[in-house]
Amino acid sequence: MASFLYYSLTLRLWGDFMGAQTVSVGSYEMSLLSLELKVHPPLVAIITALIMWGISLVTPVYPVSDTNRISAAIVVALIGGGVSLAGIISFRRMKTTINPVKPERASSLVVVGVYKITRNPMYVGIMLVLIAWALFLSSHWALPGSLLFVLYISKFQIVPEERALEALFGSEYAAYKSKVRRWI
Repeated sequence: MASFLYYSLTLRLWGDFMGAQTVSVGSYEMSLLSLELKVHPPLVAIITALIMWGISLVTPVYPVSDTNRISAAIVVALIGGGVSLAGIISFRRMKTTINPVKPERASSLVVVGVYKITRNPMYVGIMLVLIAWALFLSSHWALPGSLLFVLYISKFQIVPEERALEALFGSEYAAYKSKVRRWI
């Protein structure tokens, strides 16, 4: 049941990427635009991690030794945490906001440090932590949770952030966007 709900939600988000503007669940219909910049990305990650954990409880685990599983999870989580922290430090040095639901408050365009590699290092870091969580859970069925996070964050967080940054920084942001990838 949990796997069905998980993949149903993933398909609905994918359908939204393909152009749907509303989601219907039974007789309830909701505008997807109402989710833009509403849910803080760490909360999205926590919800995703809980879904992944639930799926790992009802699906077979991948047989791997605890030492290898935990070691791999720690390494990937540390890399993810480091990437996110590098993004936060870059924002702090430029004295701009890290509030993800108020991108219009950005006071400067950060294009240095880890932002030369990815436009969204904080989200890349969270994605890596979710991958580490799937490794820790030893569940290949939970691994697509990181994809669910990427789909949600891309649609409801990054795209609206990009609109705000284009409005604030114009051609400077457009030039940066053409040189550096959204994710990796």
